[in-house]
Amino acid sequence: MEFYIPTETGEFLAFCAAVATALLGLFALFAPGTALKLAGLQAREGSHEGFAFVRSTGGFYAGLAIVALMMAQDWIYMAIGGGFAIAAFGRILSLMSDGSFTMKNLLVLAVQAVLAALPLGYAFGFL
Repeated sequence: MEFYIPTETGEFLAFCAAVATALLGLFALFAPGTALKLAGLQAREGSHEGFAFVRSTGGFYAGLAIVALMMAQDWIYMAIGGGFAIAAFGRILSLMSDGSFTMKNLLVLAVQAVLAALPLGYAFGFL
């Protein structure tokens, strides 16, 4: 198996979304405290379960994205896009019902929407 960087525009955009997902996942995996602070969260004093959760979630994102980069298959890009689409939907629900309508949440929603649209657009033939 050899690693390649796609030359087709649609696949390259999906590839870029996978790279961004891998970087976000690796960031959460290796810097959970900073990731929690950026999310506006903090671990309880004397408890480290929050760090374990952030590391494992980051590992999941990184693992899925790295497999997508290595395999370069439509259905794996679809999994990344579908995951981010459902995450964006959850953020929209939070904006509407939890009173979390802030610029930070709108920015993260935009990032999630782009990271959903790029791989899904490629997998479904729109890009």
